[in-house]
Amino acid sequence: YQQKSRKYKFDKILYTNIGNPHSVGQVPLTWPRQVMALVNLPDSHGINHPVAKQLFPIDAIERAKEIKSRLGGHGLGAYSHSQGARCFREDIAGFIKARDGGVESDPEDIFMTNGASSAIQNILTALAKDEKCGTMIPIPQYPIYSATCELLGIHQVGYYLDESKGWDLTMEELERSLNEAKANGISVNSFVLINPGNPTGQVLSKESVKDVCRFCSKQNLVLLADEVYQENVYDKNVQFFSCKRAAAELGMINDGTLELVSFHSTSKGLFGECGRRGGYMELTGIDSRVKGQLYKLASSGLCSSLDGQVMTSLMVRGPSPGSISYDSHQKEMREIYESLKRRSEVVSHGLNSIPGFSCQPSQGAMYCFPSLLVPGRAIVEADSQGISPDTLYAVDLLQKTGICVVPASGFRQKEGRFGFRTTFLPPEEEMRDAVTAISKHYLEFCKKFS
Repeated sequence: YQQKSRKYKFDKILYTNIGNPHSVGQVPLTWPRQVMALVNLPDSHGINHPVAKQLFPIDAIERAKEIKSRLGGHGLGAYSHSQGARCFREDIAGFIKARDGGVESDPEDIFMTNGASSAIQNILTALAKDEKCGTMIPIPQYPIYSATCELLGIHQVGYYLDESKGWDLTMEELERSLNEAKANGISVNSFVLINPGNPTGQVLSKESVKDVCRFCSKQNLVLLADEVYQENVYDKNVQFFSCKRAAAELGMINDGTLELVSFHSTSKGLFGECGRRGGYMELTGIDSRVKGQLYKLASSGLCSSLDGQVMTSLMVRGPSPGSISYDSHQKEMREIYESLKRRSEVVSHGLNSIPGFSCQPSQGAMYCFPSLLVPGRAIVEADSQGISPDTLYAVDLLQKTGICVVPASGFRQKEGRFGFRTTFLPPEEEMRDAVTAISKHYLEFCKKFS
């Protein structure tokens, strides 16, 4: 928090601009932190300390002992295998199999990474054959895709999500986008799907996910499934359905007709452990020679953070049912989930009720992505400053209220649309006050530029 300045009328800045839960008040889950502490401590000060059982629950001590043993007794201060420690990859494989109804997962197909971000960057690097290459990315999209494509010198082939249909996608739009790219001489080799959506917060139906798998299989595109918000689904009428499960049900895994890379992270979900940099990618249907090249790329960085690897293991395999910490761990996660659900409703419904605003319900993830009508004079003023109209709005909002949002132009959007992305991660009362402040500010903004 920034302290009050005489120049401004607010007491602090409310950071709703980034999905960084702990920075805005989310309390860490107890049991994972207990295990992490024990794993990081020397044995004499942790798992073997005479009063350890008075300070830590027995299941945390036993899990820490298991981790240390399976790491060869050297703890987290040494490098691991470049794909991540085998024991943690086995935990991930078990999680994926249970999530996807028994679809097999091989630890050898899993690469542990510094969050999902480095996995995404590595895959796009491997796909960047030459300057004619392109990858299909949703619009709006999470900027790591556009930024990495720009860095690598490959084409961003945008396909528009339909705001009027809750940010759903259509096969007609995918075909249009791909055909247009081909006509422009772009060799499209991959397709990005973000589900649940960032910045849009939609959760795709099972059939929509299957449609994407069919499209990628038919067009010979590597499907990059960004699924880091899979635990963040708030609408009781929808549920997360993974691309891998969809591919399995379509028979694409058995017959080898889809190349799929799936991403997950400890930064989101109910853990929110962004600073740990834990994550992974799973390869499905990827040729062994390609996997070998990805292994070389991973090896160039030696290995991902061991703290992140442990946290990922704890995320996918928590305390066992019936253990001393199981009920409290589930209670803590349930409380975080229910609070996020309430906040998603407060913010999306509140913003949508502001005259001049339109905001789709946030079915999942951590964001709302409203559009707003911008007065003509504001558009002229923004143009004179060389910035987008929604940047002008966002800066004015920050200066007048202390609320920090991200202009929608940073995520790309249809021509003529203006808006912003906001998280709903700060405490519930602060988000209610923020909606009220945004409503009041918008009236003043419109009056100023009327």
